[in-house]
Amino acid sequence: MNLLAAAAATAPAADASGLSINFFWVIVAALNFIFFLALMWAFAFRPIANILAERKARIVAGLADAEQARKDRDGAVADRDQVMADARRESQILIAAAQKSAQELREADIAATREELGRLREKATADIAAERDRALADLRAQVADLALAAAGVVVGETMTDARQRKLVEDYLARTGPAEGRKN
Repeated sequence: MNLLAAAAATAPAADASGLSINFFWVIVAALNFIFFLALMWAFAFRPIANILAERKARIVAGLADAEQARKDRDGAVADRDQVMADARRESQILIAAAQKSAQELREADIAATREELGRLREKATADIAAERDRALADLRAQVADLALAAAGVVVGETMTDARQRKLVEDYLARTGPAEGRKN
C-alpha cells in the first residue's frame, strides 16, 4: 500500500471549485471492481453457472427420457394394437371353429335321430305286420273252427280232428293267400 500512498501524494491537488477527475482513484476503483468481479466469479458465478449447467443437463436428459418414453409408449401402443388385432383374429378363428364344430355335431345328431327314427319306423312296421299276421292267423283259426262246426251240423256227421285239420289246410291253401292280401 505504500505505492498507493505515494501515488496519492504525487497526484495534483483537486480544485475545490470545479469538478475534476482523479485518474488514480479511477484506476483504484477499476482494480477494486475487477478484484471484486474475480471474487464474485470464483465464489458466486462459477457455482451458479455449474448449478445451471447441471440443471440444464438434467433438463436435457429429462427431455430425452421423455422423448424416449413417448417413443416407447407409441411403440407399446402399436404393439398392444397388434396384439389386440391378433387376439381378435384368433378369437374369430376359434369362434368359427366352434360354430363349425357345433354345426357338425348338430348335423350328426340330426342324422343319428333320423336313422333312429327310420329304425323305429321299420320296427313299428314289422311289429304291425307281425301283429296283423297273428290276428289274421287267429281269425282264420276261428273261421275254420266255425266253418267246421257249421259243416258238421250241415253234414250231420262228426269229423275227427285229423280230418278237420286236413280240410282246413286244404281250404286255406286254396283261398288263404288271396284273402290275406285283401285284408
